[in-house]
Amino acid sequence: MAIRIVRLGSPRAADEGLRIGTVRRPPRGVPKAEFATQNWYDVWFPNLAPSVETMKLGQHATTPAEWAAFIKKYRAEMTTPEACHSIALLAALSRDSNFSVGCYCEHEAHCHRSVLRELLLERGALLAGAAGT
Repeated sequence: MAIRIVRLGSPRAADEGLRIGTVRRPPRGVPKAEFATQNWYDVWFPNLAPSVETMKLGQHATTPAEWAAFIKKYRAEMTTPEACHSIALLAALSRDSNFSVGCYCEHEAHCHRSVLRELLLERGALLAGAAGT
């Protein structure tokens, strides 16, 4: 069992399980009834999305220093009790269930999901593709 980190809207893996959208807003122009069938997400979980201000900081980061500032700010947001409990819950569920978390960004390396991956690992989550999964 494990968590996959995915790009929302991409084709699903055969054993991916429930897809969780860790995004601030639903996909534009897509009827709510079609979110799952179009591979966006099954459950919207904005608790782990960056704030609008932080999201814009990441989107406009063009230098390593700007990206580091985004990471620092997003990690700080993820220290709230709500975010900590959410990350701990997902980490615990990863030991018994297959599911995925994701965002719309094309490249994980320049997306909050790269940081979310680290946060989940730090809490003991099992991630698909990691050693032993």
